[in-house]
Amino acid sequence: MARQARYDRETALKKAVALFWERGYHGSSMKQIEQALDMRPGSIYATFGSKDDLFSEALAAYAEQGRQELNHYLAQTDSLIDGLQTYLRRIACHPDQAPVQPSRACMIVKTLLESSNTHPALADQANRILASIQHAIHDALERAKARGELLETTDCQRLARLLQAQMVAIRSMAERNLPPAELADLGDDVAGILDAYRARH
Repeated sequence: MARQARYDRETALKKAVALFWERGYHGSSMKQIEQALDMRPGSIYATFGSKDDLFSEALAAYAEQGRQELNHYLAQTDSLIDGLQTYLRRIACHPDQAPVQPSRACMIVKTLLESSNTHPALADQANRILASIQHAIHDALERAKARGELLETTDCQRLARLLQAQMVAIRSMAERNLPPAELADLGDDVAGILDAYRARH
């Protein structure tokens, strides 16, 4: 009978996400990866392939988590705009305010900045993910506009780009370890951008 692995692949991947999110690609040595995942080098390579492969999969998992969070908040209310505003506020929340992840600089943006000149494949992946996030926000805005929640004159593509830029800024500001109240205020201010585009009934 085949011997069962001592580790769970999904659990190991979550640990990899946490390590890479905190330390980045270059800041994570193979020794640190082994310790974080509690796996031997041979098991890591057999399960995930190279360090690049593991990082790429961790980045995709991080992005999928973000997509699920966005969809969660959009589904929580009848108003797509209210859902988007709640999502933007939660991005800025303090780490103690579960269930969202700690407010740290976005792993995707950090990867893009870190890998642009060293690992083009990872930078391209980060770019594609950012484009898909903007598309998801744009889609939500277009649906809100079709429902009459937004002004007819709203340029949803431009607004989606603005909101994504603000999301990146919030996560970057969180790296400064601002007091929770200040981060919450920042989240309110960013969410408030949408109020200017609301249709008045």
